[in-house]
Amino acid sequence: MSAGRVLLLVFGAILVLIAVGLLAGGGALLWAENALKDDEGFYTTRAVGLARDSYAIVSEPAEIELGPAWILDWSRLATVKVEATGNDPAKGLFIGIAGAEAASAYLAGVERDEIVELDILEKRVEYLHRPGGPPSAAPASQTFWVASVHGPGTQTLRWDLEPGNWVLVLMNEDGSRGVDVAASLGVRVPLILGIAIGLLVGGIVVLLAGGFMITMAVRRTRRPEAQQGGSTVEYPAALSIDYPERALDRLTTFFRPFTAIPILIVLSLLVGPAFIWGDARWRFEAPGLAAFVVLPTLLLILFRQKYPRWWFDWNLALARFTARVAAYLALLTDVYPSTDEEQAVHLEIRYPDAKAELNRWLPLVKWFLAIPHYIVLWFLDIAAVVAVIIAWFAILFTGRYPRDLFDFVVGVFRWHLRVLAYAFLLTTDRYPPFSLSG
Repeated sequence: MSAGRVLLLVFGAILVLIAVGLLAGGGALLWAENALKDDEGFYTTRAVGLARDSYAIVSEPAEIELGPAWILDWSRLATVKVEATGNDPAKGLFIGIAGAEAASAYLAGVERDEIVELDILEKRVEYLHRPGGPPSAAPASQTFWVASVHGPGTQTLRWDLEPGNWVLVLMNEDGSRGVDVAASLGVRVPLILGIAIGLLVGGIVVLLAGGFMITMAVRRTRRPEAQQGGSTVEYPAALSIDYPERALDRLTTFFRPFTAIPILIVLSLLVGPAFIWGDARWRFEAPGLAAFVVLPTLLLILFRQKYPRWWFDWNLALARFTARVAAYLALLTDVYPSTDEEQAVHLEIRYPDAKAELNRWLPLVKWFLAIPHYIVLWFLDIAAVVAVIIAWFAILFTGRYPRDLFDFVVGVFRWHLRVLAYAFLLTTDRYPPFSLSG
């Protein structure tokens, strides 16, 4: 794969990530528009019980900063609603919003409870109790409130957002002790629907652009051998997977995450649970390999400058089995992975002469030297996941794995194998090429 195609893949993968974020945000807003909106157009939470044996329940001061008014009248873009019902019908209820300084002056020396944590989903409230006595006057008689309502039964306060430092206060109408209410919060933002649609449309456009870039990058370029600029030296680690000429099994493809569980358990017993559950699900490298493969190999080369054949054969067999499992998970084959038979996955790593071919000190830094490959492979993995998802739908409807996508996913696995052989299996000192091809 040329540098231009690699860059195209990287930028395509970045666009796919951005598109996923846009679509998730737009979908969440659209869900809120339909599931949380009440008849007045407010997105309203569930009622939460607030009951304290004090004279007031107050919120922590909230600093509100709005954009410049000459750009947009921000105060009209969001309206807050506080609705509360007193659980004691004999007492009227007061709800007020005031500046933090004015509210603090009125509540100075008043016994109250300040809400320090409010979990709407779990209906859990934590308070900070402030000791004191009763208020000097009933709250409704004060003039500093920017918005307030009071009276018996359910009270609803609506307030257009304004810049400043504000406090919400709940009290009995007469200022008496014992506040016991069920309250809910709501906000009305008229632009939410437009924002949701904009995010969804933008996400679709960005997703199409990213998918187009990935498709152009993974398309095979068929050139005659004479035009390919001569022969190339094969890398000492090679991987190829036979393209399935027959139709793939739709049923096992649909349930592939479940049918793969038994073989993943077997693999986890061989290389450690970290392989299955780490971020290396689609890789040959894995955190679990460090304890079982990398460290013993490093010590043998470092201190004995020797790569025992029996140890090499074990690592090669493990890499082959891992490749079969990876191919099965990526839908490249519907034949259940074997622990010994080659099947359609062909993986070869040349046995090295440790003293003649391997530098005894280089294994200490190979993992570091391979960092450029890690970066490129991170983006290639994203593109490969997208390709597998597309192939999943293609197999369900046609029974066929699109050939270009098949070759691209195999190329990503091949790239991983070369990095594995260089940085972790330590079978070669030859730096891996930045290429998907064989």
